Amino acid sequence: MKKITTISFDADGTLWDFEGVMRHALGCALDELRRLVPSTPDSLSIETLIAIRDQVAEEYKDREMTHEVIRLEAFKRTLQFIHSPDDDLAVHLNTLYLKHRFEDIQLFDDVLPTLNALRGDYTMGLLSNGNTYPERCGLEGFFQFVVFAQNYGIQKPDLRLFEIAIEQAGCAKHQLLHVGDSFRNDIIGAKQAGVKSIWLNRQGENKGTGKQHDFEISSLRELTGLLENFI
Repeated sequence: MKKITTISFDADGTLWDFEGVMRHALGCALDELRRLVPSTPDSLSIETLIAIRDQVAEEYKDREMTHEVIRLEAFKRTLQFIHSPDDDLAVHLNTLYLKHRFEDIQLFDDVLPTLNALRGDYTMGLLSNGNTYPERCGLEGFFQFVVFAQNYGIQKPDLRLFEIAIEQAGCAKHQLLHVGDSFRNDIIGAKQAGVKSIWLNRQGENKGTGKQHDFEISSLRELTGLLENFI
């Protein structure tokens, strides 16, 4: 196999527990809402907030809107839903949510040891459908390129995002290796783009879709060994 010089990493679910930090941040926002609007019904839950946000995202899927703007609109809809419309309060809740969403991220324990082991030997970057910049989660200085789907109006598994990553990294297609936890977004996307991939399958899932990926690991700690021995 030709030499790998560049590694792109997915972010949410690969480097940190996105679902966990997202629910934590929503919980903080919901607590603040109950404090400021005592009439907030007890039935309003984190699940409701997620459902409202998903509805807004679906409505705006054909527009080039950032995750932050979609979340703000979701808080506006939430306040309308509880019959307390207040755009200023929506901005306040969104600001609080984003603060906890980014500042309270906890990296998986295999992330820093792996990135430190690879630093200097490989060009590394983020290739994400999310919106977490490295400097907002303790990863400043590790990545030479960052590609966020929301900046291009497309999402993985669209092969064009992988082509953008290749261009930003300044490498050839065969020199890029993509690592991610989403079989659909990361593995199928890389396959369609003709890029080698490693499926980070932390939960031991069985997708039953055939071998689309080049390698499979359950921890990022296995990555350095793969690179040394097989890739």
